[in-house]
Amino acid sequence: MNDDISPVDALHLREAIRASRAAVAAGAMPFGAVLLTADGRVLTARNAPAVPGDRTGHAETNAVRDALAAWGAEALRGSTMYASGEPCPMCAAAMLWAGVRRVVFAGGSGVMAAHGIDTLRPGCAELMGQRAVAVVGPVLEAEAAAVYGEWASRP
Repeated sequence: MNDDISPVDALHLREAIRASRAAVAAGAMPFGAVLLTADGRVLTARNAPAVPGDRTGHAETNAVRDALAAWGAEALRGSTMYASGEPCPMCAAAMLWAGVRRVVFAGGSGVMAAHGIDTLRPGCAELMGQRAVAVVGPVLEAEAAAVYGEWASRP
């Protein structure tokens, strides 16, 4: 996939990548997400386990939960999720149930696997296709891969 996305998409996707770097700095997996509502509200989240050993505190699910708490369910309908990596099946399902209708992601499952990050199938596009959600990615993959490399080389 080429990196031909809109300036707005690039802005929010790069913010998700910055959030992924913050996740690494906090000792978490290298993922960040930005949720953009249809009316222009923006929320940024990163991987952050709720308790030690929690493997469900993914950036996308954290963004959905935080947005629901802040704005309510109606605000998420028709929103766009920008993710630093291809969302996993758990995150894809959470986004579907929340009303996200577009996903733009940076790092694909292949580049994640190349950096030692475990991935699951089916992929985001296949899951989201069940509900006519637009999926764009991978784009800006080299920028996301740089953060995966930082995570993979941590002590």
